[in-house]
Amino acid sequence: MKRQLISTGLALSLLVSLPGLAFAQELALGGQVVGIQISTRGVLVAGVGEVETAEGSRAPAREAGVREGDFVVAVNGQEVDSASELIAAVGELEGESAELSLLREERSLRVSVTPVLSREQQWMLGMWLRDGISGIGTVTFCDPATGTYGALGHSVSDEKSGQSLPMSRGSITEAEIVDVVRGTAGAPGELNGCSDVGRVLGNVEKNTDHGIYGHLTAPLGGRLVETGTIELGPATILSTVSGREAREYRAEVSRLYKDGDGLHAMIVITDSELRDRTGGIVQGMSGSPVLQNGRLVAAVTHVSVTT
Repeated sequence: MKRQLISTGLALSLLVSLPGLAFAQELALGGQVVGIQISTRGVLVAGVGEVETAEGSRAPAREAGVREGDFVVAVNGQEVDSASELIAAVGELEGESAELSLLREERSLRVSVTPVLSREQQWMLGMWLRDGISGIGTVTFCDPATGTYGALGHSVSDEKSGQSLPMSRGSITEAEIVDVVRGTAGAPGELNGCSDVGRVLGNVEKNTDHGIYGHLTAPLGGRLVETGTIELGPATILSTVSGREAREYRAEVSRLYKDGDGLHAMIVITDSELRDRTGGIVQGMSGSPVLQNGRLVAAVTHVSVTT
């Protein structure tokens, strides 16, 4: 029989140790799906390639040492926060060299790149650019005393490099699940949802290895529960896999282990209704709160598939 497993970070032990974040002993449960929009600090280099010019192919960014996964934060000392700003700044140089200020794996560096004129008569550096990301995730909790929420269970990262995105601003919005791609052996599956960008629920202030955090504009209305410590044995997860309604599903904590990030758990989904609908845990359920003995003990972070 197929089993689908999830690895969960011990969210509450980790959350309270993060700088500048402190939470009440009682928290309002999440489980609601939300839309997540993040604007990066700087512009992500999603790829480097060649530019077709009248004299042949050129790759100015690659030749200068720019790499996929770099973030361009300034051109000739002028900050850029979007791809359009970067493109405009390069165009204004009319072929003169551009000094790019880069962030690379938390290191700052500068490189000089000379644009080339493409066959379409545009000054180009040979970079694919990305300046934001959007998707869906699940709220873990809200602190009713401060309005602070935690969601997603892991960082918002670049899909290719896995690097956490340095953010300038962000928001969470109302969303609903419209379809489910079931998880199967070798494929984790996913929730397909749509975000209502006109209904903002709060901002995003921190993008961390343990989730995103910010403040809500209004309470989400989840029931208050105490926090606790995860242990082997029965558990439940609270998640939204259809529409906007969060429901509780049965699970089993089958393993506990530690690494450099702290205590983690392996959880087997035992709820037949959830297994029939999704195959287990699927992408988009990250952040779903995990409960034992009526207490909030963890959040879903990642999914792995086994047979």
